[in-house]
Amino acid sequence: MQDAFIHEIPTSCVRLVGSMTALITPMTEDGAVSFDAFGQLIEAQIAGGTDVLVPAGTTGESPTLSHDEHGRVVAFAVERSNGRVPVMAGAGSNSTREAVELARHAAAVGANAVLVVTPYYNKPTQEGLYRHFMMVADATDLPLFVYNIPGRSVVDVSNETMARLARHPNIVGVKDATANLARPLQMRQMIGAGFVQLSGDDATTLPYLAAGGHGCISVTSNLAPATCARMHRAWREGRFADALALHLRLMPLHETLFCEASPGPVKYLAQRLGIGTSALRLPLVEPKDASRALLDAALQAAGLPE
Repeated sequence: MQDAFIHEIPTSCVRLVGSMTALITPMTEDGAVSFDAFGQLIEAQIAGGTDVLVPAGTTGESPTLSHDEHGRVVAFAVERSNGRVPVMAGAGSNSTREAVELARHAAAVGANAVLVVTPYYNKPTQEGLYRHFMMVADATDLPLFVYNIPGRSVVDVSNETMARLARHPNIVGVKDATANLARPLQMRQMIGAGFVQLSGDDATTLPYLAAGGHGCISVTSNLAPATCARMHRAWREGRFADALALHLRLMPLHETLFCEASPGPVKYLAQRLGIGTSALRLPLVEPKDASRALLDAALQAAGLPE
């Protein structure tokens, strides 16, 4: 990688950058996890050039997976990837004890890192957030990424709290889903270049990279792994015009995939592309007809299938 920022991050994180996919969890029509389809999805991601697999996150419907299913999804991703690409396992919960157990399980099955979301619904203070992430970070030796997504969890990890957390040797980065392009610059000033900053917002990925980011944990890359990977590679190689052209090509998808609650839209288009079914678990439902029309148009505009 030629990215000027990559050489500054810890050696343990060099592979935890670039084009990263927040994997959907394919399901059968009766709502069971389809590991056959999940395996096909993983193979397509690796073949397309995805740098990191991220199973059992919000896009993977972690809120409605049972604990057993969550563990099996993570273990399956680790086994199927077989070291070809790293696996950053979703290990978030609004219960600190549960997040600790999920992180320990990820470590036990061989995951390379954990992604821990801010606790939702119970609205902890900044001190509560700090203690939550510190306890999870203490539970394993895995690199931990703080998933900051106030749009879903209500709470926002402040810059000051993030800087405190970054002092822990295992807390190595953030998935920033605030869409605030000042944040990566502020984090770089407060914490330094060694803190890995990953966009959690597809539409602002390229500007985020320009502001000092190191990659993106993407929903769109479930559908377009090769195009997303090419965009990140073009950026790293200094081919900025090429990166912009690819980003613009994907913009209709970046925007339309959130026309309804995710992962409903991406699962609908995944089915269109032959990746499992569009089945979701309640309370999520399949997109309405008007949304499907928008999604179909975005798929065509993006030139998919690749």
